[in-house]
Amino acid sequence: MAQPDSYQLEILDRLSDISCQDWNVLLPIDAGPFLRHEFLSGLEETGCVGGNTGWQVAHLLLKDHDQLIGAMPLYLKQHSYGEFVFDWSWAQAYEQQGMQYFPKALCAIPFSPVQGSRILSASHIDADLVKQHVITGLKTLVAQNNLSSAHVLFPYASESKSLQKQGFMLRDSVQFHWHNQGFENFEQFLAALTMKRRKNIRREREQVAKESISFRHVPGVSSTDDDWQFFYRCYENTYLEHRSNPYLNEAFFKLWAQRMPENLHLIIAERAGIPIAASLLVIDPKTSKAYGRYWGAIEHIPCLHFETAYYQAIEYCISNKIQTFEGGAQGEHKMARGFLPTTIQSAHFIADPRFAKAVQHFLDREHQGIGAYVDELAEHSPLKSSKVQP
Repeated sequence: MAQPDSYQLEILDRLSDISCQDWNVLLPIDAGPFLRHEFLSGLEETGCVGGNTGWQVAHLLLKDHDQLIGAMPLYLKQHSYGEFVFDWSWAQAYEQQGMQYFPKALCAIPFSPVQGSRILSASHIDADLVKQHVITGLKTLVAQNNLSSAHVLFPYASESKSLQKQGFMLRDSVQFHWHNQGFENFEQFLAALTMKRRKNIRREREQVAKESISFRHVPGVSSTDDDWQFFYRCYENTYLEHRSNPYLNEAFFKLWAQRMPENLHLIIAERAGIPIAASLLVIDPKTSKAYGRYWGAIEHIPCLHFETAYYQAIEYCISNKIQTFEGGAQGEHKMARGFLPTTIQSAHFIADPRFAKAVQHFLDREHQGIGAYVDELAEHSPLKSSKVQP
């Protein structure tokens, strides 16, 4: 496919250097909230990416003269944290051969394992032409900077095919999503589950109810500074309990709440009016999806995690006619709570032909293993059938 001579690629090291409108106009209707300028620039402005975080901002822009017609959210990574696709063994193999795996090029939404568009294009431009030009530009970036690889995490299937045509290898991942089958209430959802799963959920909810805990649902537009301070205390505590540092800081959450309040929904657990736990839902009305994000508590109560992060969220989705609730990466335990396995893919380009061949063999074996794993999970479906139960 011929490339217009007027097309030029640029690297942008700060998203705030272009306007919110110029970036967001490239987003398709199903882009979701995580690709918005407000979210990505907020990460940069509050220091969650950039600086010494290991996430060097290097967004790829495609311009026709001075007009922005395409883009890819891009970072040069000095590690593999915050990605949810694990390539530590690849990095180790590189190092064993005296080669450098980092930095690598990464097209992804930082700290968010969500599927979505990764190659953005203006509506009046041939999308396939933009994809080809941007992918070629990404590979050129790898070659010119002597990078080991480029990785595109969780793109839509159409983009995966375009990437595969240009030498990227596809890798499977399994996530667990809840699907609304037209439920009118939580009891109808429970009726669709097997007796074992139904009894287990009721037992877990009863355990929390015995503790006299109530739940306060706070839409982002009604949230206060105190709400976000408490939420961050819970979020930070989760990381401290696992002896690690949180990826996001309090300033980011407060800025996010200012810029995108309509997409945020806090669930706060309270006992005697005192908050003790919180979780966050990110809402996308355009695609009728909710994303479970971040849970934490300042007091340990059995099953409070499941109630705050899952059951309250499912009740919210049912009440608001939301079709899909994505609970985040991994977690077979979600199946016992009504979530079903979903396979999504990432795309990987390895510059060294020898390592590319070895990685392709690894991915072929992994693909077979994941296929068998998903088949096994299907045998333990929490649903009685695919039909809504009366």
